[in-house]
Amino acid sequence: MSYLAEQLREGTKQSHTASENTAFMKCFLKGVMEKKPFSELIADLYFVYATLEAEMFRHREHSVVGKIYFPELERKQKLEEDLAFYFGENWQEKIVASPAGKVYVDRIKKVSQTQPECLVAHAYVRYLGDLSGGQGLRKIARSAMDLPPDQGTGLHEFDALPNAEAKREFKEKYRNALNSIVVDEETQKAIIEEANYVFKLNRDVFHELEGEIKKSIGDRAFDLLTRQDQPGSTEKAVNSNQLVAN
Repeated sequence: MSYLAEQLREGTKQSHTASENTAFMKCFLKGVMEKKPFSELIADLYFVYATLEAEMFRHREHSVVGKIYFPELERKQKLEEDLAFYFGENWQEKIVASPAGKVYVDRIKKVSQTQPECLVAHAYVRYLGDLSGGQGLRKIARSAMDLPPDQGTGLHEFDALPNAEAKREFKEKYRNALNSIVVDEETQKAIIEEANYVFKLNRDVFHELEGEIKKSIGDRAFDLLTRQDQPGSTEKAVNSNQLVAN
């Protein structure tokens, strides 16, 4: 057993906290979200997940990547449904990756070509986030934007994992799969470093969207919501109020 899951959690705590303390996430976690920045985030994540899932499939028989290849986690189809909701049936003609989104996508492609075992870092950050804190974010988004039932939040909806118990069990299965990965110390270090970089890539996407939120709620409200940093959810005891956790 490699204890890679625990190493990833411990090794990314500071990056996780930094992501939670972006102005975008501070507003989101406090119930402030608008359709324009949210739909733009969904568009970026579509390109990210489409690329990640294509590369994971490409390396599905890789000795490391194959350990955490779970097609039931794939988000591309759900994101397509979200994009159709926000942009209409011809959504493909209306979306482009943002500059930060393009950097994110290019990084996934580069890792796949040069060090595919580091795809583990990308999958870890994205999917465990979706199954954990993403569930709280889904509820906030639905309330903040007054979304119609079953529309607009497919990113965080897993048909194969319909309830909280199923998600908890799958997360344990995923962590066990991570811990079954046997790599040398140098490779393990590279995976953890890549996971930290993934958090940075996410923060860069968030930063690009903060102007839209500021525009919609005004400078004063934005400053009040974002002025104070909070302890990260992976740096404090788990409680019922945590919304973003590994």
